[in-house]
Amino acid sequence: MAEEILLHPFDALYDENSEILILGSFPSVVSRRQSFYYANPSNRFWPVLSILFNEEITDRRAFCLRHHIALWDVIESCSISGSSDAAIRNVKVNDFAPLIAETKIRHLFTTGAKAYELFRKYSDCPLPCTPLPSTSAANARMRTDDLVREYRKITEVLNEEKS
Repeated sequence: MAEEILLHPFDALYDENSEILILGSFPSVVSRRQSFYYANPSNRFWPVLSILFNEEITDRRAFCLRHHIALWDVIESCSISGSSDAAIRNVKVNDFAPLIAETKIRHLFTTGAKAYELFRKYSDCPLPCTPLPSTSAANARMRTDDLVREYRKITEVLNEEKS
């Protein structure tokens, strides 16, 4: 049976004022179905950001844009079975240059080891990139408090003086 190549099913979230770009690997089955980032209710991405910014997130898109956060994934297309990063094969990565050129993005973050590995392997983006742990429930060794501690790097970058 031939493997099916999946294309990333929805656009990057950003506007011209975006200052950081958070990159996952590829959307989960639930995110693909809902056409939005970190849509699985068991994923702790949105609860972690809610704690970091001390804000209830009722509109995820508006929240990101208000805080100058862009969201996208490293992978443009791949073969994948289910949602596990371990099942990703036949990777083609996104071209980040056009998005970065249209924005004020000055720092990138990756969520999870696979996203960071693929970004480093295939991207020639010159901006700093900080790896963050996965917020997936599959990353059970990281408690929410641990994730908040790690993800605080996002607010530190956003609060830096712009040079």
